[in-house]
Amino acid sequence: MSEGTGAGEKFLFFAIGALIGAAIGMLFAPKSGQESRELISRRFRDGVDFLSEQKQSVGERASSLVQEGKDILSRQKESLAAAFEAGRQAYREEIGKSQAES
Repeated sequence: MSEGTGAGEKFLFFAIGALIGAAIGMLFAPKSGQESRELISRRFRDGVDFLSEQKQSVGERASSLVQEGKDILSRQKESLAAAFEAGRQAYREEIGKSQAES
């Protein structure tokens, strides 16, 4: 796992910070308490919906990357097995040649 944060995580942190900043800004806005509470509530629901969509998107991307990694690992395993078998066959042929010469 990498030690740095990815672009998706950085964007998520930025979005959360923006939502918090917007909520604080609305608290100090020159509106009535009822209007401010409704606005905050609406923005909060929008933020939750946004984060939910991002979570789903990141989850799908992670799932896709995991599957891609499994596929690559499987291909490498098959390639290594084929190379190992070819090496074993070459070794047997060399042993056979050297026994035939003796």
